[in-house]
Amino acid sequence: MKFDTPAGTNPIDQLKVIGKPTDRIDGPLKTTGTAPYAYERHDAVANQAYGYIVGSAIAKGRITRINAEQARAAPGVLAVVTTLDMPKLTKGNFAIASLFGGPEVQHYHQAVAIVVAETFEQARTAANLVRVDYARGKGNFDLAALAPTAPYTGDDDAPKISRVGNFEGAFAAAPVKLDATYTTPDESHAMMEPFATIAAWEGDKLTLWTSNQMIAWTKGDVAKTLGIPKENVRLDSPFIGGGFGGKLFLRADAILAALGAKAAKRPVKLAMPRPMMINNATHRPATIQRIRLGATREGRITAIAHESASGNLPDGKPETAVQQTKLLYAGENRLTAMRLAELDLPEGNAMRAPGEAPGLMALEIAMDEMAEKLGMDPVQFRILNDTQVDPEKPERKFSQRQLVECLRLGAERFGWDRRVAKPASVREGRWLIGMGVAAGFRNNLLMKSAARVRLDGKGVVTIETDMTDIGTGTYTILAQTAAETMGIGLDKVVVKLGDSDFPVSAGSGGQWGANNSTAGVYAACMKLRETVAQRLGFDPAASAFADGKVRSGKRSVALGDAARDGEIVVEDSIEYGTLDKQYQQSTFAGHFVEVAVDGFTGETRVRRMLAVCAAGRILNPKAARSQVIGAMTMGVGAALMEELAVDKRFGFFVNHDLASYEVPVHADIPHQDVIFLDEVDPISSPMKAKGVGELGLCGVGAAIANAIYNATGVRVRDYPITLDKHLDRLPEIV
Repeated sequence: MKFDTPAGTNPIDQLKVIGKPTDRIDGPLKTTGTAPYAYERHDAVANQAYGYIVGSAIAKGRITRINAEQARAAPGVLAVVTTLDMPKLTKGNFAIASLFGGPEVQHYHQAVAIVVAETFEQARTAANLVRVDYARGKGNFDLAALAPTAPYTGDDDAPKISRVGNFEGAFAAAPVKLDATYTTPDESHAMMEPFATIAAWEGDKLTLWTSNQMIAWTKGDVAKTLGIPKENVRLDSPFIGGGFGGKLFLRADAILAALGAKAAKRPVKLAMPRPMMINNATHRPATIQRIRLGATREGRITAIAHESASGNLPDGKPETAVQQTKLLYAGENRLTAMRLAELDLPEGNAMRAPGEAPGLMALEIAMDEMAEKLGMDPVQFRILNDTQVDPEKPERKFSQRQLVECLRLGAERFGWDRRVAKPASVREGRWLIGMGVAAGFRNNLLMKSAARVRLDGKGVVTIETDMTDIGTGTYTILAQTAAETMGIGLDKVVVKLGDSDFPVSAGSGGQWGANNSTAGVYAACMKLRETVAQRLGFDPAASAFADGKVRSGKRSVALGDAARDGEIVVEDSIEYGTLDKQYQQSTFAGHFVEVAVDGFTGETRVRRMLAVCAAGRILNPKAARSQVIGAMTMGVGAALMEELAVDKRFGFFVNHDLASYEVPVHADIPHQDVIFLDEVDPISSPMKAKGVGELGLCGVGAAIANAIYNATGVRVRDYPITLDKHLDRLPEIV
């Protein structure tokens, strides 16, 4: 189905099933522990052996020798494959580093061997017997030291330094100015399910039961990495225990399980230990961000510049922290730029809302600081500088933009009028109380997505697509889409996901999954409606589908009757035209937070949180709210706790486990309110929806930082805002 004109009225607009707060259809499997996650696919293939990865003990250098003889002789060991046994294997999609093979070491815990044994304990014990000799090289591990001289870099088609108007001149002439630097640390995805794979060979064909967000990407990358035909690879990933972008791409667990299975001539199951997940795989890179704002005394921004520096391995990409600044606020004179330092730390790559999440942590503090300089309310300052067009391309309008409505409604519901503008003015005993606000922003991305639908004689519709469910409720919204389009109940829909033998979907990532995958299912169902009507001798354009029946004129036939002579199978995809080029498609939020800071210890407690979101049609409000409050919780972690500590001598993340990499727990999180604006976006897709899962994160960290400043009068520009960063500057408690 081509989508190149704005969506008109269609079956989805009935809203009998779509738009309802529907329980997760996969909920019973997950709550009873019977959902088949990758490592638990005990019945997937018989005679499974266990693999264990050996990681590099250095961050930079060369392997001079590997002695695996003791490991091979250990009890239960079936095979040992070392990196010196293999040619260099390079990742296909977004390739920046050697996955396995060869003597070069590019980062700490890079995989250097896999041991396969009859039991997990035997594999782990034997892995400790592998002896590796290294020639250590000199590595670069300090972003702050390299950032000032790091080269500028572009992202995709953007120039290395993007300019609109004359920023320098406008900034110099501005009567009110801000020039400040902010930092965000390296962060870990910290998903609950580890990277895990079961690999089995049948002749020259490979099947991987794995935990991966993007099935088609990874199938292609596995084939390219192993040098085998793509048609000889199958991936199966029906349930994923969290990903946050860390499972978008091919990782060492899949490749080493495949190599171990081939060497042992047995299926092999492998899961990365937690410390290896953090150092072997990917993370959100640290940033150093400089923001300059110039404004009139009335508060209109005349000059805005955002420069960010981040680090990555050779050929890596920057953390695109300036992305939202190109689009969020008006201002005729603009400058955005990114520097990329070459670091020998583990790979920096996508983590929930890459770019906007750390970028807004800086930009939205700067907006508050500027509002204070102007003597303006920070909500009003943001509203004054709203724009309905792309500030860099004024001829390009937003398809929908309700940031002002988000901020106004949020301020009303949160009781913003009770906020005292003067910092450190509100106290409850030993506690300093403050409120903060930030705008949320995340782009809406359109990607081709396909599905296959089947109709049987009982009127049951089965959906097949390689789309994945990373805990977001994909099973449910796809079922809702088919039920709405075909006029049946959810009990008449079966959803099958995550198999590379199914049609290629958009996949789960970048907040693009829900809108695109449901649009793909909608396209397939519309094709099924046409086929059904023709089978029944109806005019497709004059046929109504409701209550499990097909009606045309005075005739009414059960849906299943169309398949009485055999199952009907159709396949289609949603393919986008140029609407996303004609219009800027984005999502918006207003985030409001109240905190209490202990005046004696500096401890921060988040007391209230509210997110008001404008993200197109909300397909399932219950699941969407769950996504937003989860993202808000992640924002609390980013603001107050999360930081990968870099050992700048030896080049690794020291706190590489969940004991010392701190994330919020239930006791840290208050009640969270979420409001979705009543919005549809006909420019986005036939579903008129957008993404929402990352919008709930974008801006939260800055709202907390602004609330802490309002409570204490102490401005902290370096995340996370731990008590040691403001304790000695807190006002006295009398």
